[in-house]
Amino acid sequence: MLALRASSCRRHSARSRCRGKSRSWTGPGTHKGNAMTLRLLASVAAVVLAFCGSAQPQSYPARDIRVVVGLPAGSGGDVVARYYADKLSQLAGKPVIVENRPGMILSAGADAVAKAPPDGYTILITSVTSSHAANLFNFKKLPYDPIKDFAPVATLQRSYFILVVRADAPWKSVAELTAAMKEKGAKATYAYGSPPALASAELYKARIGLQAVGVPYKTAMASLPEMFRGELDFQFIDATQGTPLIQGGKLRGLAVTAGRQIPGANLPTMAEAAGIPEFDIAPTWGVLLPAGAPPAIVARLESWFGEIVRMDATRQFLARTHGAPFPGGAKDLADFIPKEIKKWQELSRLAKIVPQ
Repeated sequence: MLALRASSCRRHSARSRCRGKSRSWTGPGTHKGNAMTLRLLASVAAVVLAFCGSAQPQSYPARDIRVVVGLPAGSGGDVVARYYADKLSQLAGKPVIVENRPGMILSAGADAVAKAPPDGYTILITSVTSSHAANLFNFKKLPYDPIKDFAPVATLQRSYFILVVRADAPWKSVAELTAAMKEKGAKATYAYGSPPALASAELYKARIGLQAVGVPYKTAMASLPEMFRGELDFQFIDATQGTPLIQGGKLRGLAVTAGRQIPGANLPTMAEAAGIPEFDIAPTWGVLLPAGAPPAIVARLESWFGEIVRMDATRQFLARTHGAPFPGGAKDLADFIPKEIKKWQELSRLAKIVPQ
């Protein structure tokens, strides 16, 4: 451009014409003109930015959405996350890809989302009970802040765990299991693959006076071979995974961890069967984005997930997996997390959980 201007000036014999153009920017009233120009440019920029800001949520989503779940494929939590991801894809009109990031009992997945761009295209579907509350007391340090590093979107459902033994075990009630475990003493064993499973077992032990030794697994399903061989005495298993195994004659259910009877489960609560009134462990599932996500996108996802929770298909899904709907928006989840942290602080104390 500079070369063209120079040659243009040389082509004209009236050099003052070129100089005149130059002087038009330095003559009287220049500062006033510059100020007006700057104000005009600022106004245009403001309009463009406002348009872009309002257009972004309107066009969301413009590409595939990634849903992160901190559990392995095929696990009970994976089944939950994939159900909601599939329904989200239907409402959003874009593919929703589920990415499994197992590790640290759901916290590896939560950490991946906390560090993702806050653009609405990376979503965490998680047991908030585990990743944002219980793990504060299961681990000495988490790689994220469960409050500051996330933008809450919605609550989805509550699940529960079932106290199970192998189907051919001689114990047909919590009372019979308790008596046998007391007799075995420190030789008794149980498996766990999540914070609620561990807390359930430790609360049971602490309140009844058992000495059973816990054996950690990445998932409850990973423990089943040893369970079926009789190398493990009992465990608390997610109802999503445990129900089909009970119905298929592989495991025997003795009680549920929820504080009240679960329709269709046909099992007593641990509060009733073990005589532990405060026994109420029912993990809550929710949706979160990285902190700083645009409020309009949070609102859109909040609306979509609220619609999903109200679907007939969701009620049928929860009936099959023995979950309970737990509808709520962004504010509900934001209020819930600190309360759940406080609850798990007390549960961890009662269960004498030592951070790893």
